[in-house]
Amino acid sequence: MDLNTPVKELYGVGEKIEKYLHSGGLFSVKDLIYHFPRAYQNRGDVRYVDDIASYNNYHSYILTVASEPKTAMIRRGMNIMKLRAFDETGTVNITYFNQNYLKDVFVVGSTFRFWGKITQEKQTLCMSSPAYEPILQTKALAPLIPVYPLFSGLNQKFLSRLIGEVIDQLPTLVSDPLPSEIRQSNKLCTLNYALKNIHFPESEQALDAAIRRLTFDELFMFALSLSKMKVTQRSMSAPVIKDTDVSPLLSLLSYTPTGAQARAINEIALDLCPKNADKVCIPMNRIVVGDVGSGKTLCAAAGAYMVCKNGYQCALMAPTEILAFQHYESLKPLFDKLGIECELLTGSTPAKAKKETLLRLKSGEAKLVIGTHTLIQGSVEFNCLALAITDEQHRFGARQRASLSEKGMSAHTLVMSATPIPRTLSFMLYGDLDISLIDEMPPNRKRVSTYVVNESYRHRLNDFIRKQVDSGNQVYIVCPTVEEKKEDIDNVTDYDPFALALDDSQPPLKATVEYANDLQENVFPDLNIAFIHGKLKPRQKDEIMMEFAKGSINVLVSTTVIEVGVNVPNATLMIVENAERFGLSQLHQLRGRVGRGSDQSFCVLVSDSKSAKSKERLNIMRTIYDGYTIAERDLQMRGPGDFFSSGTSIRQSGDTGLGISKSCTDTELLHSAFASAKALLDSDPELSDEKHLSIKENLRKLIDEKSSTIN
Repeated sequence: MDLNTPVKELYGVGEKIEKYLHSGGLFSVKDLIYHFPRAYQNRGDVRYVDDIASYNNYHSYILTVASEPKTAMIRRGMNIMKLRAFDETGTVNITYFNQNYLKDVFVVGSTFRFWGKITQEKQTLCMSSPAYEPILQTKALAPLIPVYPLFSGLNQKFLSRLIGEVIDQLPTLVSDPLPSEIRQSNKLCTLNYALKNIHFPESEQALDAAIRRLTFDELFMFALSLSKMKVTQRSMSAPVIKDTDVSPLLSLLSYTPTGAQARAINEIALDLCPKNADKVCIPMNRIVVGDVGSGKTLCAAAGAYMVCKNGYQCALMAPTEILAFQHYESLKPLFDKLGIECELLTGSTPAKAKKETLLRLKSGEAKLVIGTHTLIQGSVEFNCLALAITDEQHRFGARQRASLSEKGMSAHTLVMSATPIPRTLSFMLYGDLDISLIDEMPPNRKRVSTYVVNESYRHRLNDFIRKQVDSGNQVYIVCPTVEEKKEDIDNVTDYDPFALALDDSQPPLKATVEYANDLQENVFPDLNIAFIHGKLKPRQKDEIMMEFAKGSINVLVSTTVIEVGVNVPNATLMIVENAERFGLSQLHQLRGRVGRGSDQSFCVLVSDSKSAKSKERLNIMRTIYDGYTIAERDLQMRGPGDFFSSGTSIRQSGDTGLGISKSCTDTELLHSAFASAKALLDSDPELSDEKHLSIKENLRKLIDEKSSTIN
């Protein structure tokens, strides 16, 4: 066995199981080793039967079998088996369904560690289908049991057994590439110890050490790859944009740019026309990061104007048709007055108009084009594309962003993001980009009043919705799920180092489709209520958002797909259901969907969660309005997962290669990993030292993987 051994060669993996593993991206032994648990069951936390506080939640109980298991047929296809077990404080009735073979396992007098929920039915204590492990004198039971991400056809027991088989061979499979001086100076455990304890922890302390080492490795390699990418970027050349005077554009505005906007525009100008540059310069690779409503679009417009007035072309790509259309509506009048032709190109552009636009782009007559992913289609050719702008760039994959830039010869790149990033994370997320922070809001912008309420306010909340609609305004309602379904939480409760743990004390989830239907049929039958979610086709989503923007829809029930910066000034109320299920930065993004018009706007966070942590997080939203402060608090409480994970990610995981480090809240470790990478490259830029060859090979593979996502 080696790291490249196919999974099909492992014991118990036939053709069917192999397909299941492949569907989850597990092809080799290495894939299994790095398929980390998503949480852990804390079975080391053993309770007594008479511990009333433990009832209705998952815990461990050491119980001795008191009665011989009895089986019975409930109905066709359903068998039931019952037994009694006890500890020194009480007795529990245990039930299993369709597992009659267990009658030979539970011998009277034998002792097991059961993991499950005790419920009280009348005067009887019961457990239904608990996990069980025999208490043996020769082997101590593990305190923490891994819970893996699953795919169709697999269960936890099989996947854990399969990974355990591989982990047993670790000493012959994995060598530690990290030089001992780096490992020791950062107080890191060995790689073998980390990999063993990430899967099967000896203790909570061992798990913490494993997570710390593996997190460091990811960040360290990420930092090395960014350094190498920057070296490559600096070897390229882009046209110098000599005339960067934007005063003609700014003179057309009805307001004065903020100091932050002016600073960002100046930074863009210096990138496009560096001092002492003649005909070519290093391509700009800049991101403008600003809070919702901070004015990033003006910065992009300024960059576009600089390029176009110098005879070159610029393309602005937005993730949706409605956002592209709104950019076009706001920028075209300005550029028309400046004598610069502006075009719109989306999937719904009529064939004749599209053909004419393509001809004008190819000839160079059209200087600025605004569109969707249609811009990266093969039929789109530019005469002299010098600047590629992507808006809400986290909605695009690496390949799409690169494809737009490659429409020009080493075109300059400008990207925009409306998600404020903690400064401790910015170098991780945008290490290969120069950053312009828009950390100042336009004056006289009304603050969105924010409230936190529970379900007891439902009638008053419905009355408030009615009041907003009767006043001619519109309402967003955001739900955490698309459709109602029972969550499979794999009995995860109180020890989850990667995410907020879920348990039965969490309130039930509001689902977009069912809730929208209920509002339409039972609460507001006279209003026009629609729903939108990520499972709809892009064209459907665009049509619904366009209708909402026009004012045809009174109440829009949605998942977080409405985070993308569509401007609906008439929307004055944002309601977020099950608000405890969202990250703070997510909630801040959602709040930014309202407050864009002249009327006072409101954000109501609805939560019945009893969790003290959830209440603390929601109170932050109620009292803090600065996106950067909220982002920092989110990082401290949740780790960077909220900034990376799907749906609200700023960069897709395929861009960063980060996995376990998404949950890192240790800012000292973040900095030490990057500092160690810098120190290594300073001492050995080509990684040619024999003790660095393993790192060099791993780095080559990482960069090749990044390149394959783009090419």
